[in-house]
Amino acid sequence: MDPVGFLQELLSIPSPTGQEDALAKHLVERMRMLGFEAQRDAAGNVLGSLGRPDAARTVMLLGHMDTVTGDVPVRIEQGRLYGRGAVDAKGPLATFVLAAAAAAHALADSCRIVVAGVVEEEGCGKGAHYLAETFPAPTCTIIGEPSGWEAITLGYKGMLNLDYRLVQPGGHSAGEFPGPAEKAVAFWNRVMTYAEQRNQGRFGHFDTLDPALREFRTFSTGLDDGVEINIVLRLPMGTDIEALKQQMIEWRNGCGATLDFIGSDPAFRSDKNTPPVRTLLRAIRAHGGQPTFKLKTGTSDMNVVGPVWRCPIVAYGPGDSSMDHTPDEHTEIAEYLRGLAVLTQALESLGAS
Repeated sequence: MDPVGFLQELLSIPSPTGQEDALAKHLVERMRMLGFEAQRDAAGNVLGSLGRPDAARTVMLLGHMDTVTGDVPVRIEQGRLYGRGAVDAKGPLATFVLAAAAAAHALADSCRIVVAGVVEEEGCGKGAHYLAETFPAPTCTIIGEPSGWEAITLGYKGMLNLDYRLVQPGGHSAGEFPGPAEKAVAFWNRVMTYAEQRNQGRFGHFDTLDPALREFRTFSTGLDDGVEINIVLRLPMGTDIEALKQQMIEWRNGCGATLDFIGSDPAFRSDKNTPPVRTLLRAIRAHGGQPTFKLKTGTSDMNVVGPVWRCPIVAYGPGDSSMDHTPDEHTEIAEYLRGLAVLTQALESLGAS
């Protein structure tokens, strides 16, 4: 199967979070053509397996099918393949499928490879949470996220996502009492002050607590005034998420605001000295690369399955993550093909060992 054509197919099927069905159907068909035993599970994830079902060892390649919204026309220009998901993360998912199929000949009877295309990674992580709860812990896992073909991602920061909402009787702007917007700003300032104090003496983005004000909306019914804000905090290792939630509840100062904590994941960092790391390092060097390690400030499905499966785990995939979610999202075709070659060699080694 032509690697570039296969990725173009995936990019040409829109799959924003919650709307993965058409892509999932196509992926199952293509996997079966490549020799996978492929089907969907109860969460809507696609699971394709190569090797003996009763094998003692399982190598899990976990990618995601969904993308953020926004149409990026699929096209090839100057050696670049454009399209929503080219980097995040249909490029890595296509690499997983094709590399696993190419490495199948090297599988010992004691090993199988499972490629998972999960749903709603860009949302609530529905697909990965379902796998974490229902799929037996594999021997090792590779998460499909863009690291660049020469790099291996060892960890991701955690995340806390919350909505703040306050409605109170309307009043004149010249009145003596603060309005909802002012109270929301005061709350946000408390969050920022806390982060600044906590981050003193800490260096490197992976070790700091980083709040982001994602939305701010005021409204009025004529009788009531209100405000809604959304805050996302990126969390370093060791953050007590429940204690942080309680602290934020106390910062409301009895003003009547409601806090809705709509998602959270702990930070996660894996070890360097593991079979998937060693095989990827060898494969990168064999293809002329100078391997490096990355720690990322976002989150991925590693944050979900890593603490549950407790197996050796890394993230790997072609693509420049600075292109994630952008209107210019694209992958360099040469980069994509190098990543495919590296992962194929790594899987041959993992499957035969």
